[in-house]
Amino acid sequence: MHSEPELFFQMLADTTRLRIAMLLQRQGELCVCELTHALALSQPKISRHLGQMREAGLVRTRRASRWMYYRLEPELPGWMQRTLMATLEGVAALSPYKEDAQTLAAMPNRPEASCCA
Repeated sequence: MHSEPELFFQMLADTTRLRIAMLLQRQGELCVCELTHALALSQPKISRHLGQMREAGLVRTRRASRWMYYRLEPELPGWMQRTLMATLEGVAALSPYKEDAQTLAAMPNRPEASCCA
């Protein structure tokens, strides 16, 4: 993705992927179960979008035991990182991004203890 701005913006043009990206920008790393809880979407739908984002080079995965964690690719070019940060700053107080963050913050049994995916 380092030289593909069209693909970067294509990934962010989808509402679900943008919501995922904003949560990852805000939180750093999240388990699939946290994303399904925060967005109130099914695990297959979240996983499909995460797979697309991974194939595009937007996210990186980490497996811990049987849980899969996602974070934004730390090697994204600076302009992409700045775009993600500016987008979060612009939408953080707007719906549904504000509610996504609130729902995630209220999630019981976050993966630090055990994951629910």
